[in-house]
Amino acid sequence: MTLSTPMSTEKTYYTPEEYLELENKSEIKHEYLNAEIITMTGGTTNHNKLALKIAAKLLAILEEQGYEIYIGDVKLWIEAYNRYTYPDVMVVAGKSSYQGNTQSVITNPLVIIEVLSKSTANYDQGDKFDAYRTIPSFQEYILISQTEYYIKQFVKNEQGKWLLTDYRGESEILKLETVDFEMSLKALYQYIDFTQSEDCV
Repeated sequence: MTLSTPMSTEKTYYTPEEYLELENKSEIKHEYLNAEIITMTGGTTNHNKLALKIAAKLLAILEEQGYEIYIGDVKLWIEAYNRYTYPDVMVVAGKSSYQGNTQSVITNPLVIIEVLSKSTANYDQGDKFDAYRTIPSFQEYILISQTEYYIKQFVKNEQGKWLLTDYRGESEILKLETVDFEMSLKALYQYIDFTQSEDCV
């Protein structure tokens, strides 16, 4: 997803409560960053296929083990950064913890997965990752390329340091460290058109 211009309203800055009220009425999604509301534009079919495929396999493997899987439309609240985001995929160990009385905003992901695009790659690997790392439950971050067989895996070790593993090439097998899950890149990227433009996402 791409971050675009703020929601067209007279106000420039909003409280979290105002954002949630506006978002519940909106037909399109927005992120909330430090009192500003930022429009998210649509993604490519590649983006959708990759997020859906890995989420579906996570659900098939982990649901019976007591994990909850979310994709796309569920918001994440990052208190330390005063931020709401829509991660592509989230895995929660056990029951979800919600912000407030709504079940549309969770606070305790174990694993977050983002499908990268040209317009969001730096944001997803930089400022957004900085914010995600302040979430106490968060232990593993997966970044999936749309344009080649390539995945970055960041895992938090016992010393609190984040370690990077690269998976490159269709023969590689992604193995998550925090849950019992693996998936070949060949299977994940099946039917992905690497010639598709990703400029619009």
